[in-house]
Amino acid sequence: MHTFPPLVAGNWKMNGTLASLAEVDALMEKLSGVDPACDVMICPPFTLIHPMARTLGDSRIALGGQDCHWEVSGAHTGDIAAEMIADLGGAAVIVGHSERRTDHGETDEIVRKKAAAAHRAGLVAIICIGETIDERKAGRTLEVLSTQIAGSLPEGCDAANTIIAYEPVWAIGTGLTPTTDEVAEAHAHIRKELAAKVGGEDEASRVRILYGGSVKPNNAKELMGVENVNGALVGGASLKADDFFGIISAYL
Repeated sequence: MHTFPPLVAGNWKMNGTLASLAEVDALMEKLSGVDPACDVMICPPFTLIHPMARTLGDSRIALGGQDCHWEVSGAHTGDIAAEMIADLGGAAVIVGHSERRTDHGETDEIVRKKAAAAHRAGLVAIICIGETIDERKAGRTLEVLSTQIAGSLPEGCDAANTIIAYEPVWAIGTGLTPTTDEVAEAHAHIRKELAAKVGGEDEASRVRILYGGSVKPNNAKELMGVENVNGALVGGASLKADDFFGIISAYL
């Protein structure tokens, strides 16, 4: 049974122009002499997917998108189909990030449709889930995670086509991080809940569950060492080669 290596994925969000590709060149140079025990991916804004694909060439860094529409094509001005991301060389797409859920009112149902579209296009769906600070203070973290997993994962999910990213909303971009015990509890709960969605505990044990939320070079090794954490979804720290490599170095 194939076991997938951990993944360190960088979500550039709405950042980056062609000049930013210099950071990608710098990252490739840093990775050239080492062999981290993880996969590496960058998810730039859509405008940079094509030029970044050319920059990356056949390097070990994979390419992903940050969002997709659930339809293959049509009258959806400003939207991007999963097939378009695949066409440019993308291997994965993030769906259901808390910023999409908050800023654009995306529901679990919309996230599920987008994840299904990713699968249709041959992309890995990186499905984001996580609780707000109010939900955590109310003791509802695990309940929220269960609801989001039940509602956001489409039929046909397995360890090859689906990655879960646990991102406590209150930790994104704030510098705050849960304790390692809190991360362990959340990831263990997600692993348990996945069994019903991916066809059993064996398959659930193979699904990569990433941690995201203020991951930095100085806390990456501790966070990546937590049980059931299979990598990181990194925001701001992925924009600079030095910082992103510092996080990847947790797997050296």
